[in-house]
Amino acid sequence: MAEEKHHITSYKTYLLVLSLLIVFTLLSVAITQIELSRWAAAAALLVAGIKSTFVLMIFMHLKYDQRMFRVMVGLIVALVVVVIIITMLDFLFR
Repeated sequence: MAEEKHHITSYKTYLLVLSLLIVFTLLSVAITQIELSRWAAAAALLVAGIKSTFVLMIFMHLKYDQRMFRVMVGLIVALVVVVIIITMLDFLFR
C-alpha cells in the first residue's frame, strides 16, 4: 500500500467524459424513437456498455489501478455478456 501512486485527473477530462456521457444518453433515447425492431435492445445495450466503460475507466479510476483489477472486471464483463447473449437468443427465437 505504501507504493501507491497518486494520480490527478484534470477537470477538463471529467468535463469531456461528462459531455460524452450526455451525448450517449441522448443517443440511447434517440434509439428508442427509431424503429429497429429486434436490434433496438442490442443497440441500447451497446450504448450502455460504452457509457459504463467511461465510468469504470475514468470515474472509478480503473485506468490507474493494478492490472489484476482490470482483468477481474474484464472477466465479470465477459460473464455478463454471455448471460445477455443467452437471454437475447431466447428473446429472439421465441
